[in-house]
Amino acid sequence: MASPRVRKIADRIQVIVAEMLERRIKDPRLGFVTITDVRVTGDSQQATIFYTVFGDESEAVGSAAALESAKGLLRSEVAKQLGMRHAPSLEFIRDALPETARHLDEVLAAARAADEEVAAQRVSAQFAGDTDPYKKPRDLDADEDDDLDDER
Repeated sequence: MASPRVRKIADRIQVIVAEMLERRIKDPRLGFVTITDVRVTGDSQQATIFYTVFGDESEAVGSAAALESAKGLLRSEVAKQLGMRHAPSLEFIRDALPETARHLDEVLAAARAADEEVAAQRVSAQFAGDTDPYKKPRDLDADEDDDLDDER
């Protein structure tokens, strides 16, 4: 678990980079980018920035190229606003969260369809054996009467 200081630095980097992408980076390749998470190493020398891009694969590739070209400007602004002697190096990684969520939605839809199929089969289902397959406690009085009848 990261120290509170490192977590605060990561949160602040996330805000700074998001504001810079919104206001100061005017690259036409940059699509609708959302910064989802920032992870900073314990010595605050490297920051990994996770992002998602709204759109198709071509927009994601263009946005990745725009982020790589703006990395120096973003790093200098992060250093300036954090007031650190050594600015952390920035690495941008496309977040796999949307693809994972889409896969989970597909799995849940398949499970829901299987449940509906089982429910449809249950409507016309019949018991394999007796309607009540559980053993009942014997009535001892009736058994004794049967034994007495057998002896006669």
